Amino acid sequence: MMVSRGLSSTERRPSFRSKSFSDGRDFENVPETGCLSIIVLGASGDLAKKKTFPALFNLYRQGFLQPSEVHIFGYARTRISDDELRDRIRGHLIHGNGASSKHSEDVSKFMQLIKYVSGSYDAEEGFRLLDKEISAHEISKNSQEGSSRRLFYLALPPSVYPSVCRMIRNCCMNKSDLGGWTRIVVEKPFGKDLESAEELSTHIGELFDEQQIYRIDHYLGKELVQNLLVLRFANRFFLPLWNRDNIDNIQARIFLLFQYLSLIWQIVFREDFGTEGRGGYFDEYGIIRDIIQNHLLQVLCLVAMEKPVSLKPEHIRDEKVKVLQSVLPIEAEEVVLGQYEGYSDDPTVPDNSNTPTFATVILRIHNERWEGVPFILKAGKALNSSKAEIRVQFKEVPGDIFKCKKQGRNEFVIRLQPSEAMYMKLTKALHVHSSSLPEISKLGLSNAGPFKVKKPGLEMSTIQSELDLSYRQRYHGVTIPEAYERLILDTIRGDQQHFVRRDELKAAWKIFTPLLHRIDEGEMKPLPYKPGSRGPVEADELLAKAGYIQTHGYIWIPPTL
Repeated sequence: MMVSRGLSSTERRPSFRSKSFSDGRDFENVPETGCLSIIVLGASGDLAKKKTFPALFNLYRQGFLQPSEVHIFGYARTRISDDELRDRIRGHLIHGNGASSKHSEDVSKFMQLIKYVSGSYDAEEGFRLLDKEISAHEISKNSQEGSSRRLFYLALPPSVYPSVCRMIRNCCMNKSDLGGWTRIVVEKPFGKDLESAEELSTHIGELFDEQQIYRIDHYLGKELVQNLLVLRFANRFFLPLWNRDNIDNIQARIFLLFQYLSLIWQIVFREDFGTEGRGGYFDEYGIIRDIIQNHLLQVLCLVAMEKPVSLKPEHIRDEKVKVLQSVLPIEAEEVVLGQYEGYSDDPTVPDNSNTPTFATVILRIHNERWEGVPFILKAGKALNSSKAEIRVQFKEVPGDIFKCKKQGRNEFVIRLQPSEAMYMKLTKALHVHSSSLPEISKLGLSNAGPFKVKKPGLEMSTIQSELDLSYRQRYHGVTIPEAYERLILDTIRGDQQHFVRRDELKAAWKIFTPLLHRIDEGEMKPLPYKPGSRGPVEADELLAKAGYIQTHGYIWIPPTL
């Protein structure tokens, strides 16, 4: 049994077993058993340094990782010492958290929790040594054998998942079941098509139960994505509107600037696996595999799913699978691909690359709620802005007596990043004399979200304004956690709600595999577009054909504090 740490009620820290709204169970009365070992495989790679270790540090800083019970192990092929790994990580921990003496002290204490083990990914010797180090930590914490908890985070390329998982199974499993567990976190991409994804799932599934496997998609850890279920099913306002009778189209899109992407594409699996550059990695997958098939499709599921029986993870994931299984095959005429000019100038990209860096894909869901409503998934790099958002566009008001159709339709916008916000474009008439314009500004209507209002003055004409929930303004001083922090904590708590289940992954790949094979075989060619543009003009034409009406003359400006 764990030795009591003698914490008083005033010293109680955030608990791994805190009450979880995801399944309705009260974890407060479930005793913690065994110490916790977090093993980061691929510890010397960019993903671990820039995402995994900073997330662990922030959990430590907030009291979720206690030195009295937690130890962190790095494992990789690179032959370095404990201190050398700590030095590689240190700068990424301080960056973004400030360089105050308090944070520097936290960093120093956190570093003492990290131990490094070097070894191969396909031989038992290194993993036997890793298991020996983990066991020594568990013994030092007086943890009863079999009660310990082991979390393996695979910050590695999927190509080594089978061998690494086999080594973990053979050498590093929790020895018995006395309240402890072994869990595996695997990063995307989960394969390149349906066949490779199923092959990978089969390899891992033969070694671990589905309850032990956490397929991470960091978009499911974002604040506004996690808010979608609450927004949809806890607000009566949306219930009667969320269907094909009222909604004309729904658009989920991720736009990335070229300069911004130059940072993102570095955060891949660049440990010591080779010399492929940023472009070389991306060219192997393309924008559909990298963003649309996973991030945007997950967002679509949460927007389109039916109300689950409960908030238990399996009930939520059941409904997501039903949505995916209802998606009709993608029609070639409802796809626009693009590749920005100069993409192949990257020496790691083939001169004749057919890889799209931009794509607009229309999905159609064949069920009672969404029949006839186009779901527009759009993503691209080297564009004129960097943002991720969901736009729900409603149908026009029948018999529009104000004739304001030219200003665009009502829209509900969920801005996922940056400047997290939700705002509603509505129609409203304000009978205000032009001299009252300063008062309108005081009410916050001048920049509070796109809805149609009467233009101040003597004429009965309408303009755009908004009803706005901007997180930075509404929740002043509240830090929104990074997605990786949430998801690692969910893994420790055993909550799989925000992770991808095997049948969900299979259904997602089934939707996109035929299209991806046509692209890979050169049957579909990306159109050129200039960096810093909106992408190919044909994409806007496709959206217009699908029924999306763009609002002109309005730009949402995040409110200032």
